[in-house]
Amino acid sequence: MTVLRDQPGELRDEDSFDTAAVTAWLKSHVDDLGELQEVRQYPGGASNLTYLLRFAGRELILRRPPAGHKAASAHDMRREYRVQNRLRPVYPYVPNVLALCTDAAVLGSDFYVMERVDGIILRGDLPDGMTLSPADARALAFRVFDRLIELHQVDAEAAGLGDLGKGAGYVERQVRGWSERYRRARTPDVPESADVIAWLAANQPDDVRICVIHNDFRFDNVVLSEELEVRGVLDWEMATLGDPLMDLAGSVAYWTQADDDDMAQLMRKQPSHLPGMPTRSELVDYYCSRSGLPAGNWTFYEVFGYFRLAVIMQQIYYRYHAGQTHNPAFAGLDAGVTYLLERSRAGIA
Repeated sequence: MTVLRDQPGELRDEDSFDTAAVTAWLKSHVDDLGELQEVRQYPGGASNLTYLLRFAGRELILRRPPAGHKAASAHDMRREYRVQNRLRPVYPYVPNVLALCTDAAVLGSDFYVMERVDGIILRGDLPDGMTLSPADARALAFRVFDRLIELHQVDAEAAGLGDLGKGAGYVERQVRGWSERYRRARTPDVPESADVIAWLAANQPDDVRICVIHNDFRFDNVVLSEELEVRGVLDWEMATLGDPLMDLAGSVAYWTQADDDDMAQLMRKQPSHLPGMPTRSELVDYYCSRSGLPAGNWTFYEVFGYFRLAVIMQQIYYRYHAGQTHNPAFAGLDAGVTYLLERSRAGIA
C-alpha cells in the first residue's frame, strides 16, 4: 500500500514569525542542524499552532500559541513540553521533544520543537492510495483505542507527573470549568446553554479513578505506520490527571457513525464512518471491558462530551468572531456549536 504521508500547507501570513531569529536560537540548543530550507504550517491549528521546519537532512515540528484570546490555563508551552518529556520513557508513543524556548524576544511567545513523527494521519477521509476492508477498519479502531487504555495505566508518580493535575474532584471541576468557559466565550449567534449546564451539575458522578489522560484523543492526533500500527500520539496540550471515563467521553464525542445525520457527517474529522468501524456504544463497551471500569451512567459522559466539544468550538469561533484570527475554516463554527448543544439536549430529554 502506497499512501501519501500527512503534509502541511502554506504558511498563513497571520501566523508567520521571524524564521531567522528562531533558527539562530535552535542552532544554539539543538545539535546537528543544517540550513533551514522551508517552513510549512499544519492546517489544523485551531488551538496551538503547529509548523514543519525542514532543515538539510532533518525535519522538526515547532509548536506555539496562537495570537488573540487565550483561556487562563490554555496554550502553556512549558507544561506541554514537560508532559511529553516525562511521559515518553513510559509511554513510547510520545514524540521526542528537543528544546523549549521561554525567551519571548525570539518568537513573541514560548515555543518548543520536537522530532517529526513520520507516518499516516487519518483525517476526514482516507488519504489517496489507502483502502480499508471492514475487518481492517474495525481492527484499526480498537487498536487505536488500545493506546488510550494503555495511557490510562501509566503510573503518574513514577513518571514524575504526580503534580500534573489537582486529583480528586476532577468531574466536578470539569463541569464547572467548561460551563464557565462557555459563558465567557458565548457570542450572540449561538444559543444559551443554561439547561444543559444545570443538568450536568445535577447529574455528575464521582470520579471512577484518577490517572494520566490525554483529553483530545482521536484519529487525527495519532500517527500510523504503513502497517497501521500506532507510531505516535500527538497534541498533549490538554493532558492532565483526571477521570479516564471523561477522557473516553471526549474521544467518543468526535466519533461520527455512518448512520449519523447530515450535519454530523459534515462536521466529521476522522473516517469513523467507514464500513466495519465500531459504533460509539461498541467503543465504550470495548474500553470498559479492557480497562475493567464500569460504564456507569454513560448518559452523563455522553452529554458532557458533546457539551465540552461545543465549548471548544465556541472558544475557537470567539477568536474568529472577534477578529483575532481570519482563518476561513472557523467561519461556520457557530452552526457546529448550535448542533452539538442540540445533541447534548437530546441526550437528557
